[in-house]
Amino acid sequence: LILIGGFVQLLAGFLAFRKYDHLGGAAFLTFSALWSSYGATKVLSAMAGNAEGFTAGSVAFLVLNAFLIILASSFNVVLLCLTLAMELLTVCFLLFTLENLPLPFEIVVLSILGIICFYGAAASLTNCMFGKDLLVMGAPLLTVQSSKKDREEPLPCVCPKSQLTSGLRTIAELLNTGAVCGVPTDTVYALAASCRHPQAIEKVYRIKDRPQEKPICIFISNLEQLRAAAPPISPLLWEFMENVYPGGIGCIIQKGEWLKKLGVGAGYSRVGTQDSIMIRVPDLTVLVHLIDMTGPLAVTSANPSGEVDSTHHDMVISRLGHKLEGVLCDGESDEVVASTVVNCTRIDESGITIVREGCIPAGKVMQIFERVKNR
Repeated sequence: LILIGGFVQLLAGFLAFRKYDHLGGAAFLTFSALWSSYGATKVLSAMAGNAEGFTAGSVAFLVLNAFLIILASSFNVVLLCLTLAMELLTVCFLLFTLENLPLPFEIVVLSILGIICFYGAAASLTNCMFGKDLLVMGAPLLTVQSSKKDREEPLPCVCPKSQLTSGLRTIAELLNTGAVCGVPTDTVYALAASCRHPQAIEKVYRIKDRPQEKPICIFISNLEQLRAAAPPISPLLWEFMENVYPGGIGCIIQKGEWLKKLGVGAGYSRVGTQDSIMIRVPDLTVLVHLIDMTGPLAVTSANPSGEVDSTHHDMVISRLGHKLEGVLCDGESDEVVASTVVNCTRIDESGITIVREGCIPAGKVMQIFERVKNR
């Protein structure tokens, strides 16, 4: 029976490690070794008539379990009581190897251990099944205050969650007043500024230390917005954009006054180049809703120029948060590289050219174009 108990403790330790409870796992694996050794000693002593070889091991268990008692005091009372009971069991083990174990003491220790194990198992199962603390486990006796203070340090900017409507409205209000914010996209995180605020677009350049000769693209929420602005786009280009939007491909097209109808407004001269503009429709619901609330956004990747792209909102906050008014937090990005950029300004005369290969392979882009052209 004692050996079976050791196996049960071993199983409990394995399950604790699977749940990333490293202290619980280490404790139960130690208990399993102690429990099994205790049973093995009983059997061997009965067969050989002595157990002197196990005395040093029992002392080692006493020392090891003492450290577990200290650690368990920072978890809950039940685990603390279990480690204390195991310390008493180790004392029994030591006394047994010295042939000086009183039988009543052993019975009391095993009874206490059995009660604690039964209550701990019942409390864990009940609380997990009902999702609330119906059977108390007890608050930790020791708490670490410094880590809590570290977690409560104020963030450098407003950082609402993307899943909350209020969070989306907060970022939209900031953008509409001329702020620069970090936002998630369907590729990597980006810096966004309203196209109606040219000073915000200028601020993007300063935040990133971006060379002035590098143009900034714009994001719109759907292709119908572009149709309503009536740009001089050929049927082939329309067909191509219908096949790549929404998604991780940005199309460079001819710039014109039609951008003002699109809602670009005062930021006209600060997006794109003098003759062309890259437009993209992202395939991310939260960003599309944000653009519907703000109008077209001037967008560039949320990283200092020359550094790797940001693939999590924590990266944006740590690298650029002190320079931004807000970051819309959406967790891990869908991609680890930016979008693929395609020059479509001469699509009818000479086809398309890949300016930058990103998350969409150049070969796939060319396949889409050839299929559209043949159709």
